[in-house]
Amino acid sequence: MSRSFLVLLVALLPAAAIAEPRPIEVHQVLVVSASGDARLAALTLDACDGGFDGDLIGFLIENRIAATIFATKKWLDRNPAAVALLKTHSDLFDIENHGANHVPAVIGRNRKVYGIAGEADVAHLKREVTRGAAAVSAVTGSPARWYRGATGEYDPEAIKVIEAMGYKVAGFSVNADDGATLSRRRVMARLKKVKDGDIIIAHLNRPGSETAEGLAAGLKQLLDQGFRFVKLNDTGVRPQPERGS
Repeated sequence: MSRSFLVLLVALLPAAAIAEPRPIEVHQVLVVSASGDARLAALTLDACDGGFDGDLIGFLIENRIAATIFATKKWLDRNPAAVALLKTHSDLFDIENHGANHVPAVIGRNRKVYGIAGEADVAHLKREVTRGAAAVSAVTGSPARWYRGATGEYDPEAIKVIEAMGYKVAGFSVNADDGATLSRRRVMARLKKVKDGDIIIAHLNRPGSETAEGLAAGLKQLLDQGFRFVKLNDTGVRPQPERGS
């Protein structure tokens, strides 16, 4: 292939195909002490839209398992009874920002993640974050400190914008339920891989899924192994090391 042909090919490509970076997941773990007397893990639950998995939250309350809830404004508005229950157990649950309308934190027209359209520009991203934060503050009485974008994928520019707004981007290291699409058995299998310091992501907005059953069984096993569950605001967070490092 001649150099002149390559130059012509590049010139014909849309600018977005050349310039737009691939969205990435943010992978993080807890900062844990080697001398700690218990293994730590953090459970984070996304409330994107839809309903409320009362069985899951009931299990967490009964077993005193803490969790950080990432809720959209849309979910908070539609589930006032669920919000009231979470607030009643504020010692166990922190409510943090998942955006206003569950829009992925990728910037550029016609960009999508898992078929969900992203933000047209930075102004739209800021509006999604700000309105989500305002909704969290309105129901909790406290400012949001963390942000998790829809789908958990981001482009580098979006991460910079969110952090410049004063929020910490919430990642994870163990995806327990793939958006509440996995069977009970597969959720349990993923939780069997949890190690000291892992941050688990799952969902509480699809009560018809098998997430609650899988989490209940898997988390019970982790409790039996001596794990203690903390909220993200209870400890430090760092990037997840690469495998083999």
